[in-house]
Amino acid sequence: MRHIWLIIVPALLVLAAPASARPRDDALTGAIRCGVIGDTRQWLDCYYGAAQPVRAALGLASALPGQIKLASAPPAGGVPRDEAVRDEVVSSAAGCMRQGADRAWLDCYYAAAGPIRAQLGLIAGAAPRPPVPVSVPVKVPQQYGSAAPARPAPPPGPPPMPRDRGKFSGILTRLKPIVKNIEINKTRKYFTATLEDGQVWEQQAEDAATNPARWRRHAEEMEVTITPSAMRVYMMTVKDEDEGKSYKVKRIH
Repeated sequence: MRHIWLIIVPALLVLAAPASARPRDDALTGAIRCGVIGDTRQWLDCYYGAAQPVRAALGLASALPGQIKLASAPPAGGVPRDEAVRDEVVSSAAGCMRQGADRAWLDCYYAAAGPIRAQLGLIAGAAPRPPVPVSVPVKVPQQYGSAAPARPAPPPGPPPMPRDRGKFSGILTRLKPIVKNIEINKTRKYFTATLEDGQVWEQQAEDAATNPARWRRHAEEMEVTITPSAMRVYMMTVKDEDEGKSYKVKRIH
């Protein structure tokens, strides 16, 4: 884009501007020459230095020596950054030719640099403009010619175990969930009880061998007590059944 400005803008200035506007022409032509600079901050200093002909014509203090040096011989280096914002600045500066007085032109020229100052975060209270995102292809390493398949999400875990509360770490706690379904293994005689909250408890095999369950009521009519005992053993008692017998159970879900 800066190559277009190098051709079009000077030609328009020569055709349209009167002789009294020559300092402005020199300033804008110098600003366009700054386009070869890669670093945006250095480009801005060059842009300011390019205004020196107008400052001199107005009898103002000179621009900074480093800025004047950059404008007189812009160093080419690297790929110019923020070209779209630079073009916006130069386009606005070219529009300043409509100003009648040189001082008004100079104020307009400096104001045109606002977008690049915002880009660099030099305006108080303004955050730097985010850089334009560049799409860069990323190679994903593959093993044996294909990517590893994504792991499926783990299945949801069972409901939490009943917490031991009360005295003696919950040994005396009585948890009384309602039974939703009970199945008794006819071959091995142990039972599996599904509670209303989704927990599933199974009678331990060694307990079933000597302590078979014989219940008369329907499962949904039964109320059980599951009590933590010693050695991480849980005891299950069915209310009003089997004369208060207890069964060793373990949670399987």
